[in-house]
Amino acid sequence: MFIKSMSDCPIKKQEENKKQLSELFFEREKGILIVISGPSCAGKGSVCKIICQKNPDLRLSISETTRKPRNYEKQGQDYFYVSKESFETRIKQGQYLEYATVYENYYGTPKDYVENLLESGYDIILEIDIQGAAKVRSNYKEGIYIFIVPPSMQELRRRIEERGTESKEQMEMRLNCAYEEMRNADDYSYIVINDELEDAARRVQSIITAEKCRTERLKNKIEDILGR
Repeated sequence: MFIKSMSDCPIKKQEENKKQLSELFFEREKGILIVISGPSCAGKGSVCKIICQKNPDLRLSISETTRKPRNYEKQGQDYFYVSKESFETRIKQGQYLEYATVYENYYGTPKDYVENLLESGYDIILEIDIQGAAKVRSNYKEGIYIFIVPPSMQELRRRIEERGTESKEQMEMRLNCAYEEMRNADDYSYIVINDELEDAARRVQSIITAEKCRTERLKNKIEDILGR
């Protein structure tokens, strides 16, 4: 009796074909820029941390700053620490996607760092304020722009109070800023309500997954499959 090898098994071949098609659709090409904003204590930092932990091809952008590092901070992990002179030279050279001055120190998103990661096939998250996001949007309209909001202003107040780092005056200032920031939420492609952290992270992950399946991102793959 003639016995076929496993390589001739139609079921095995079907599984191999499915795997090849999957790899063809999602092989590493240029990464996607993801911009996440939201008011203080909306939970955007925690959401970013969760989805970065679950996605090996996702990177959180590291900013440059002229501020001195704190004892627990590490160069290239928390920030890229540079001199004021170097930062101002790079501003003149147009080397920042966005930058701002906070308490006499510069903070900025280095263009070369972000573009190198994108070209290497990594998706990258910028966790920045609405002003910075507007600057980035002017150059990267194809990016994904997500705004994280609390379920209510009462909940936002509770979170700020629970953090316990602001005086009453500072807390009111943060709440007033939050009101103004959320008026700009319609500038973003997506709004995610962070009522429960894990649920919010899953919704952000779903947005990223859906965006990676958009026709304009995959239409060249169809040509590859058809052999044209």
